[in-house]
Amino acid sequence: MKRIFNLAKNLLPKISETESIALRSGTTSLDRDIISGVVNTKLFKRLKNVTDNNYLDINVNDICKTLQNEVVYDGTLNKKIIDKLNQHKAFSYIIPKEYEGLNLSVETQSRVLVKLASVNPGLAVTVMVPNSLGPGELLQHYGTQEQKNKYLPGLSRGEYIPCFGLTGPNNGSDAVGQIDKGYLVEENGKIFIRTTLNKRYITLAPISNLFGAAITVEDPDNLLNGKSGVTVVLLNKSKYTGVKNATYHNPMNVGFPNGTLKGTVDIELEDIIGGEQNLGEGWKMLMECLAAGRGVSLPASSLGGCMASAYGITGYSRLRKQFNIPLHKMMGIQERLFEVVYNTMLIDHSIRLTNAILDSGEKPSVLSAIMKQQTTERGKSVIINSMDIHAGSGICKGPNNFVSKFYEAGPVGITVEGANILTRSLIIFGQGLNKSHPYIANLVMALQNDDQKEFSKNFSQMLKYTMNRMFRSTFTGIMKTNNPKIQLEQNTLLFSNLCNIISLMGGKLKRDQKTSGHMADMFSQLYMGMGVLYHKEHYELDNRMYNICLAELNNEFYRSFTAMKPHIDGGLRSLIHITCRTPNQNVISQDDIAYMSNVVWENDKVNLYMKSQIYIDDNILGKITRANNERNIEKKEKLVDDIVSVGEYSVGRSYWEVKNELK
Repeated sequence: MKRIFNLAKNLLPKISETESIALRSGTTSLDRDIISGVVNTKLFKRLKNVTDNNYLDINVNDICKTLQNEVVYDGTLNKKIIDKLNQHKAFSYIIPKEYEGLNLSVETQSRVLVKLASVNPGLAVTVMVPNSLGPGELLQHYGTQEQKNKYLPGLSRGEYIPCFGLTGPNNGSDAVGQIDKGYLVEENGKIFIRTTLNKRYITLAPISNLFGAAITVEDPDNLLNGKSGVTVVLLNKSKYTGVKNATYHNPMNVGFPNGTLKGTVDIELEDIIGGEQNLGEGWKMLMECLAAGRGVSLPASSLGGCMASAYGITGYSRLRKQFNIPLHKMMGIQERLFEVVYNTMLIDHSIRLTNAILDSGEKPSVLSAIMKQQTTERGKSVIINSMDIHAGSGICKGPNNFVSKFYEAGPVGITVEGANILTRSLIIFGQGLNKSHPYIANLVMALQNDDQKEFSKNFSQMLKYTMNRMFRSTFTGIMKTNNPKIQLEQNTLLFSNLCNIISLMGGKLKRDQKTSGHMADMFSQLYMGMGVLYHKEHYELDNRMYNICLAELNNEFYRSFTAMKPHIDGGLRSLIHITCRTPNQNVISQDDIAYMSNVVWENDKVNLYMKSQIYIDDNILGKITRANNERNIEKKEKLVDDIVSVGEYSVGRSYWEVKNELK
């Protein structure tokens, strides 16, 4: 065993303190089941979504109706936006009622953001930030009682507009980049942190008056026994006048406040979130709170654009004709509509499942990473396909263009909170294997602690577990089936066996980001499949739609598996070839494609479900709805003529000038 122990130590990749904190943060849920080869349908039955429909139907609809065409920020604050949001306490969703907050469920927060994003992506971002990673959440979990009493009621009332600064010129959303440094200094018997802030890409910064910020604190004079590390501070603008939020960025003309925090300040230790005891604990705090942005806010914002685009473009394709044929009957268009509806449904179903897991009290960091990457990537596909179908109407600005705003906003979601390239190639499987595997984390800990006894115990358990998964994967894979649910179960077991084999790569896996990326894809596809099963259990919209989604997801799994195998070294590839039978590949017939492309308007339950998620009234989506429901030919043709018209502007006047007048 000592020889195996030493061999394992050589295989173990170097794990930094930052990575160790990430691995220890949050909880596991279905990610552990998937890596263990289990489709946990019992959990699906126990979980449920709880929504405050009253707030959605009254308050959120009022926000959408009033602010759907408003630009939140174009260098100056749109006071109409802030007043309306404060009227409905839109910055208080995560704050407990004892501090005057609404304390909405995760599911309700998510559906609020979906509806806001369906009409105005910039508006959704403005509401999203105070209700995800930022001062509000950090104060609740880590703030002193004095800090909570001082700031949480003001945040609920909108007196404070918060932002949070992590990224800068030399670091992204990570702790190993060059985060702004602060130094403990003592003057007149008082210790404080002297730092120069240089933050950028900070959402709400230009309009904020309460700045959260992450800095790396050092103690060169041993004033606090050398205590140091990433630290989260909270700076009230009226107190820390040296912090300047005087410049702003323009992210893709989406129209939300985003900018910089700069300046040299002396920060009192009492303004560390949680007080002096939390000096150096910032990265742990951030990791434990990151699930809200990754797992809730960004997926919901993506879904809002996807729902509006999918509903609009499927309705538009039934009204618009080419060669005297409605677009929705053309096979080429149906292929694109299939992709639009398929990916929109997968995003929605996985969000419902994730919200239910989060509302149950879990904080699954791996699932949050999957959700961030998958929903924004699939959202990109939805929007691009919708733009292609919308064609000339899609590329011309105007009141009837319901897609272009999502096309412009899409790259924002893909980039922030850990860019998708990073999330896919390093985080999902790399972190998932270490955190979600039932034995690997214990083995790693034993190796790091040089604990051969603990290693031996876990290694014996791991060996039994590995042989069991290998045996079951080998013989289960022989069974061929056309049932997409059984295929999902087989693929989950195959993936579990594959994880054990790939783990033998040791530290090499950290460098082989291609293999890690393909494994992340399979991991994500299985989780999206769980979302379909969960949705079917609780919502029962359309059984054929669910089965088609599962069948195509299994096809994605097949493609990811076959793309990964050539990148594996000979010995491990042979082991994969023997114990991992190639997954089933399904034929998605033209009839299935046509069915999916039309299900939104030909299944009343699906149609009503989608309409309930987005804002449809005095806008282009409302016109498309009325035209599709209109039975009077003359009235219908008049509505269609209006819908297919594009923005026209007088020569000699700028588009922006006209747009400002329309506001």
